[in-house]
Amino acid sequence: MNLRRLSDLPSSSSSLLQGGTVVEGNAGHNNMLLLIQLRWIAVVGQITTIAVVIFGFGIALPLSDLLKVLACLVLFNIASHLRWCASRVVTNRELFLALLVDAAALTGLLYLTGGTTNPFAFLYLLQVILGAVLLEVWSTWVFVAITSTCLACLSLYAKPLILTAGPSNGLGSLYIEGLLLCFALNASLLVFFVSRINSNLRSGAAQLADLRQHAAEEAHIVRMGMLASGAAHELGTPLATLSVILGDWRRMPEFRKNTALLDELGEMQAQLTRCKTIVSGVLMSAGEARSESSIKTTICTFLDEVLLEWRATRPAVILDYTNHIEQDMPVVFDSALKQMICNVLDNACDASPVWVRFEAMREEGVLRLVVTDAGDGFPAPMLTHFGKPYQSTKGRPGGGLGLFFTVNVVRKLGGVVHARNLAQGGALVQVTLPLAAISLE
Repeated sequence: MNLRRLSDLPSSSSSLLQGGTVVEGNAGHNNMLLLIQLRWIAVVGQITTIAVVIFGFGIALPLSDLLKVLACLVLFNIASHLRWCASRVVTNRELFLALLVDAAALTGLLYLTGGTTNPFAFLYLLQVILGAVLLEVWSTWVFVAITSTCLACLSLYAKPLILTAGPSNGLGSLYIEGLLLCFALNASLLVFFVSRINSNLRSGAAQLADLRQHAAEEAHIVRMGMLASGAAHELGTPLATLSVILGDWRRMPEFRKNTALLDELGEMQAQLTRCKTIVSGVLMSAGEARSESSIKTTICTFLDEVLLEWRATRPAVILDYTNHIEQDMPVVFDSALKQMICNVLDNACDASPVWVRFEAMREEGVLRLVVTDAGDGFPAPMLTHFGKPYQSTKGRPGGGLGLFFTVNVVRKLGGVVHARNLAQGGALVQVTLPLAAISLE
């Protein structure tokens, strides 16, 4: 049985904490993938630079040692790619270690090619800036200290790099040309990758904001449930009193002689019975166990029963019910889903008191319910904030909670609710539920 009741869901605070951890891990995963991409670019650039220096400018370099360093970097990047394709959560410690490997590889290459006399020594700045963006504060300062130490050691211990021309020759100097190339590489890579990293951070912040909004809505639903349960308890006594009074009136001679009054008393008794049933349903949903409140049935049977019951409460409305489901299936439905469907129908009926259409379809692993009315449609601001509490066209205090409840119930089951106005007039509300969330295993 896959259906989850609202009471089975985790609390908003714990779900927000778990969701925040997942969002941070996903942002770290995206940043790790960016580092892997940058490392591939660095390997290609370093191989190209070595080839140009040796074969283009005729400068002798320890080629075998350089290739060993690059081979280690390639192997590490392949291992990183395999590791982070299978895992989604990346911590600050893992990002810190990845940057340390990059710094170690750069240090080894610079040691073999002149140390600080190599113009590409300024690539340390690229790594430090990436560390400042990606890492926590303490690890950033540790990384700064490590790269500074490496640079200081390279100024003392490094194999000499003999260039054909010194820095005094202006743009004709290989050192100046290398310095300009290093600056262009640093600037280009920083603009590209820092922009991507900031995009990841903004995406993570947007997800956290969405989680906070959902947590606030869940807390609002809990308060609504507590209020409904308390109100149901309070309404029990006056409803029982009214039932006794109506029973006494039916036995009084004044009413028994008047057929019209007896009919009205019968209607009042029927409505009172419906109120008592609603109150009992609220109390039962608040207190029953999951297996007791869920209903084992089929899709078509459940929808037929819900719409038959709704028709009885709205006899003046023409309900155009079309069931397109050709292959029925066993499912389990919670009382919250029944209330959700009735909420959508009630809102459509309030907008279009004469005619409402209800369609049910099963397609590609989802159950699609479509409610159409012939009213004035939704105002544009309401469509923008559809499903938010207190967004209503009825102009009464507390309005809009029905759609708020509907959207949250559907969302809990992994579904979505879409609403739009029709060109010919009226509005359409479509509820899409994954069959996996309601199927009976």
